[in-house]
Amino acid sequence: MHDTTPTGSEPAGRRAPALVALLVVVGAEFLALVVLTVVLVVELIVAPVASVASGIALIVLTAIAALWLGSLVVGLRNGRPWVRSGIIVWQVLQGALAIGAFQGVFRVPAVGWFLLIPALLGITLVLSRPVTAALARADGA
Repeated sequence: MHDTTPTGSEPAGRRAPALVALLVVVGAEFLALVVLTVVLVVELIVAPVASVASGIALIVLTAIAALWLGSLVVGLRNGRPWVRSGIIVWQVLQGALAIGAFQGVFRVPAVGWFLLIPALLGITLVLSRPVTAALARADGA
C-alpha cells in the first residue's frame, strides 16, 4: 500500500521554474567564461603580447574563475545550499565589471549591458523565495 500523506515538497524530479532559470543563467555565465579562457589561450599563442607573464596570469585567473563557477553550477544542479553565497559574490563581481565597462576611457556600453543584465537577473533569482525554499529544503534533507 502506498503512502499518500502529503509532504509539502515538490516531486523529486521537478524543480521550481526560478531555480531552473537561475541554473540557465549561471550555466550560461560558466560557458562564457570557458569560451573566454579558450580565446585568451589562443590569443596568447597567436598574437604578439607585451608581457607573456601577464597573459599567462590572466589565463590562469580566468580558468580558476571558470572552475569556481562550474562548481557553483554543479552545486546548484544538485540543490546544495552553499551555492547561494557564491552565486551572489559572482553576480556582484560581474556587476562591478559591468559598471567599469560603462565608464572610463575604454568604455564599451554593449559589454556593460551584456554583463549587467545576467548579473541583476542572477541576484534577483538567487534571492527569490522559490530558490531559497528549494535550497533550504535540500539542506534539511
